[in-house]
Amino acid sequence: MKKEINYSERNTMIEDKERWNIRHVEKPMPHYVAPILEKYTELANVGTALDVACGIGRNTHYLADLGFTVDAIDLSDYALGQIREDEKIIKYEVDLDFYDLEKQKYDLIININYLNRRLMAQMTEALNAKGTVIFETFIVAHDKPEKGSMNPDYLLNPNELLNAFKDLNIIYYEEKDVINLRGEEARLASLVAKKF
Repeated sequence: MKKEINYSERNTMIEDKERWNIRHVEKPMPHYVAPILEKYTELANVGTALDVACGIGRNTHYLADLGFTVDAIDLSDYALGQIREDEKIIKYEVDLDFYDLEKQKYDLIININYLNRRLMAQMTEALNAKGTVIFETFIVAHDKPEKGSMNPDYLLNPNELLNAFKDLNIIYYEEKDVINLRGEEARLASLVAKKF
């Protein structure tokens, strides 16, 4: 569901879209499925899924191949253009800063390597009963501030992800040191949770 946006917000959206389009061309994402999905997707009822900031569709394709009908949402029209045409995949070009999730629509929500706290707060209500969320993104490494070059505005704080979904049944949660896609040391938070 889109919100009305004003002129300056529209200009910001266009700039963001161009920046993401360039990033997808110059620094393409890998095509392999996120390992957390391969490990935990079977916990979800096959039905409707949402892939937040889906990019080129590496995880979208995986879910569609498993039988999910997938809403693939992203700002980058270039990235969305890389997703195959498939009756199981519905592509939405949206500014995620102004997009609202429909309540009680999804059996599975995935959010991999992206952080939008406004959307994160909507995910529990967007799940159907017994719905599953699989969320994995980077966190601040307070003990080693030199780790990585990512903008701290887009990094979770320790335990923030866990606390955001505390009303769900937490199946798996971990924070660990990893090497990100740029080859830099980083810290990653991973969560799998189900709605009661």
